[in-house]
Amino acid sequence: MGRYSDNKGPGRQNGPSASSRNRPGTAKRPGKDAGDDTSRRKPGAGMKQDLSKTALGHEPEKRSLKQKPKSSAEQSSQRELAKKVKTARGRKISSTLWLQRQLNDPYVMRAKAEGYRSRAAYKLLELDERFNLLRKGMRIVDLGAAPGGWCQVAAKAVGSDRDKPTGKVIGIDYLGMPPVDGAEVLELDFLDESAPDRLKELLGGDADIVLSDMAAPTTGHQSTDHLRIIALAEAALDFAEDVLAPGGHYVAKTFQGGAGSDLLDRLKASFVKVVHAKPKASRQDSAEMYVVAMGYRSQAKKADQEV
Repeated sequence: MGRYSDNKGPGRQNGPSASSRNRPGTAKRPGKDAGDDTSRRKPGAGMKQDLSKTALGHEPEKRSLKQKPKSSAEQSSQRELAKKVKTARGRKISSTLWLQRQLNDPYVMRAKAEGYRSRAAYKLLELDERFNLLRKGMRIVDLGAAPGGWCQVAAKAVGSDRDKPTGKVIGIDYLGMPPVDGAEVLELDFLDESAPDRLKELLGGDADIVLSDMAAPTTGHQSTDHLRIIALAEAALDFAEDVLAPGGHYVAKTFQGGAGSDLLDRLKASFVKVVHAKPKASRQDSAEMYVVAMGYRSQAKKADQEV
């Protein structure tokens, strides 16, 4: 019995036997404690811990991943997309939609960046580019001039600078408007009988161009709105025939369908060339167009005066 004391007798040692201690693969892995059981952790356990911390009001551990900085183009596009009406409270739906469209209109943004008072300035710029209307030294009348975008374009084109004026621009509007560099603004109703004579006195002679971007308030009824805009265009033509020099031009706003038959007949009788145009700056969903009459016939003016 004493022969087996090395295994079961008093000389037995607690723990693994010498043979098991030296057995390959049974040694502890370096860097791991005996109580470390991370190798047996179930997938997703870390995520559950973070979620539980968040539920208890603790913020989860922040990751050290660096976010890629956004490019200036991405930031710019985000700024443009963020242009929304702050509040629609107290506004009609139509007013809110109009304001939303204004905020995101490229011509409105461009006018603001280039110092024009309205997007309408680009309509006259395009008409001038197509028909070569504005030249240095001209005398120009802008009817219904407020807010002044067309006056700004005309003043730059004809050279009506205060230092070395070569042309003259007069804007007329019964509502009045702030001064425009290079133009004279009259708070006047052009339908007044004294308006033509007063205007020619200020111009120092007859006008080379009469411009009209006037529009009556729309009703939503197409036929009524068309009649109103044609009535304004006819009134502007009456004024133009009183103040235009021979060879002068007339530009007026109309609606789709162009000038009415009576107005068109008058224009063809009094001018060498009459065309209709819709500038790109006019909104595509708008019915507005422009009639451009060039080469005023002086004999027509004399015949009218004789009658």
